[in-house]
Amino acid sequence: MWNHRTADRAFSASRRRLLQSAAGAAALGLGGPSRARAADPIKVGVLQPLSGGLENLGQQGVQGTRLAIEEANEAGGVRGRRFELVIADDKTDPKTAVERTRELIQRDKVIAIFGPVTSANRDAIRPTVERFKTPLFYATDYEGGVCSRYIVCYSGLPEQWVSPFVPFLKQSYGDSFYMFGSDYVWPRKMNEAVRKIEQSGAKVLVLDVVGADAITFVKQFVAAGGKAKTKLAWLGYSENYIPGLTRDESESIVTVANFISTLDKPEAKAFVAKVKKRFGEDAIVSNTVDAHYMLTRFFIEGVKRAGAADREKIIDSVTGFQLQSGNGMVRLRPEDRHADLNVVIAETKNQRQVLLKDLGFVKAQSQCKG
Repeated sequence: MWNHRTADRAFSASRRRLLQSAAGAAALGLGGPSRARAADPIKVGVLQPLSGGLENLGQQGVQGTRLAIEEANEAGGVRGRRFELVIADDKTDPKTAVERTRELIQRDKVIAIFGPVTSANRDAIRPTVERFKTPLFYATDYEGGVCSRYIVCYSGLPEQWVSPFVPFLKQSYGDSFYMFGSDYVWPRKMNEAVRKIEQSGAKVLVLDVVGADAITFVKQFVAAGGKAKTKLAWLGYSENYIPGLTRDESESIVTVANFISTLDKPEAKAFVAKVKKRFGEDAIVSNTVDAHYMLTRFFIEGVKRAGAADREKIIDSVTGFQLQSGNGMVRLRPEDRHADLNVVIAETKNQRQVLLKDLGFVKAQSQCKG
């Protein structure tokens, strides 16, 4: 059960009638008023960038959360209550993210929010979720350091991704690096950046850019002959980006992730099959989908263990146990509400991610240390 509410929050009359009728039918089927109230849906917010340049990542996040919620509902929900998704677009904008967060909490009465993608939007809404004591479930790799009772992270951290990735790059491709990140990505500076990288003589370009800007940069970098001299290592790269690049542009890009769709493991194959069955054979099964699916499963299990749709009890119940992901068993740590994850290094060959190295289970230090 899910609602997709756009920025202007407009619903069609027919949509409203459909939801009202469904709610009425559910209540009638349960008999008395007390039982009807007990069967009210558990509302879960989804705050993702469905516009503004990161919509591919946002849509993948929605799919992961939606798949887990649908599975829970098909299994009967929790104590007879089904989950209902309320989906909002943050437009990849911090101000909009704050507005949508307040609406999800105050008007829609959600008990938790999944998203967003960017650190800027996450940090912008942090005071709001903490003020209203509504847990935020964040499933995007980030810079680390978030320590909040009300933020739960299924995220690749620098210790889990960068720390093992850099020695691999150094050993495999060379020991001189050029770092290019999102803070420097402006259309008028793209050509200048490509020239600087070429002049630096670096053996490896470490790219930390997301969305449409990343695609634009890679196209210009390849067109300038950059790949002939410099290995492209892209943090945050996944199957999401391959359709936007030609075969020559994507060839040999190396990355680090928690999951790739081509992993030769039973759990990976099962997850890929599940996503494609639900969303179609052309569905992209990426690290983003797996991360949001898994974090939503931890939330659902937390609701079951809490025994109630109570925010504080859920926060206390989502950590300290393991679940099977698309790449091995994973765990949310009680001490900082972050994940211990399995990590792989992969390279794109013929527009497919190919495993180069399986790093196994990688822990990071507590983000609440000190």
